[in-house]
Amino acid sequence: MKNKIALITGATSGIGKACALTLAKMGFDLIATGRRTEKLEELKQELPNDVRFLPLVFDVRDREKVADLLGNLPPDWSEITVLVNNAGNAHGLDPIQTGKADDWDAMIDINVKGLLYVSQAVIPGMTERKSGTIINIGSIAGKEVYPNGNVYCASKHAVDALTNGMRMDLNPFGIKVMGIHPGLVETEFSLVRFKGDEKRAESVYQGFTPLQAQDIADVIEFAITRPPHVVLADVVILPTAQASAMVIKKNLPQ
Repeated sequence: MKNKIALITGATSGIGKACALTLAKMGFDLIATGRRTEKLEELKQELPNDVRFLPLVFDVRDREKVADLLGNLPPDWSEITVLVNNAGNAHGLDPIQTGKADDWDAMIDINVKGLLYVSQAVIPGMTERKSGTIINIGSIAGKEVYPNGNVYCASKHAVDALTNGMRMDLNPFGIKVMGIHPGLVETEFSLVRFKGDEKRAESVYQGFTPLQAQDIADVIEFAITRPPHVVLADVVILPTAQASAMVIKKNLPQ
């Protein structure tokens, strides 16, 4: 993968960071985006010395900033081979009748519109070159709906639909489009969803072994290294203890 460029959004933690480190070890040069400058700097320190690294600080829901930064990349960074649309969030776990509009906006703006803004900036180069790989990180919530998940589930269903639509629209250009849909992954996800409530966030992962960010990165590495005629179009990844969004075998102390 030498001299090939991967763009990863939300690369400052969790799945995004694991993907960045994994792709760097594969030899990709990295464009890593995130909202936290210090976290991107920490990521840089963990990369192999021979990997080129371009950190971009922006929020994916800022359409003008996305278009400006990704639309004006230096020439030696413009040919993006792999795009990993990882940036996403969950805010709150409220029933629809007491949900907060600010939470709804955050989930729809980042999970759906942010993915679109970044993809819109990258896809024209891929169609011109008639090659590329787009990996959209969805969720089991994009395959099922669960109580109090309403808007988050809707946003991830949209990611699933957009992934399938992209695959159809980009089929004439030979571009691979993949959807990766994890179940419970132990990251900052629950801490964000519960707005900093560490005790509540930790309880989500107690009593069983959840997925780790590296598990998702390993699947992405496998997907990227398949032969040209193979695409892992739609992959759901669950921890062994999880059978569906709501069915989880927990061994909790009595």
